[in-house]
Amino acid sequence: MGSLASQFLRTLATQARAHRARPGHHLARSASDIVAILVTELLDRESPEHPTGVAELLSRIRAHIEQNLADPDLSPESIARSQHISVRYLHKLFQQDGMTVGQWVRRRRLDACRRDLGRPSRRQTSVSAVAHRWGFVSHSHFSRAFRDAFGVSPREWQAYAAGIEGHNPAS
Repeated sequence: MGSLASQFLRTLATQARAHRARPGHHLARSASDIVAILVTELLDRESPEHPTGVAELLSRIRAHIEQNLADPDLSPESIARSQHISVRYLHKLFQQDGMTVGQWVRRRRLDACRRDLGRPSRRQTSVSAVAHRWGFVSHSHFSRAFRDAFGVSPREWQAYAAGIEGHNPAS
């Protein structure tokens, strides 16, 4: 919304100079009215009184995170930039759920790693490869985060999942 208003004002100023428009105060008043309408519309859409706007934005943000979960450069800054909002506002949105953006991204990555480590098709894949596939750069950081989240190491989880699958209750 801000880029739209900024572009509009730049174009208006360029056109006014090109045509040597005299009624500058009329243009200024009209421009400020348009910007005020845009800002009001944006605030109304994102205000707590209009939860659908906030819910839609949060849904778009989460979809963006899911689509880019494997990107190790996924950060609050890149997420905010992709949604044309400030990092501060992004943090405010996630604060309502009691966790930071970084915590939410890490949890989604850990869930994806746990799922992959438990899949038979990934049995031969190293823990490091799975961690890297989901955006973790440091193996030691991943292992600590995994243990903190699930109470077991990634290798233990992989072995446990293989044992459950290999166990046949009928035998």
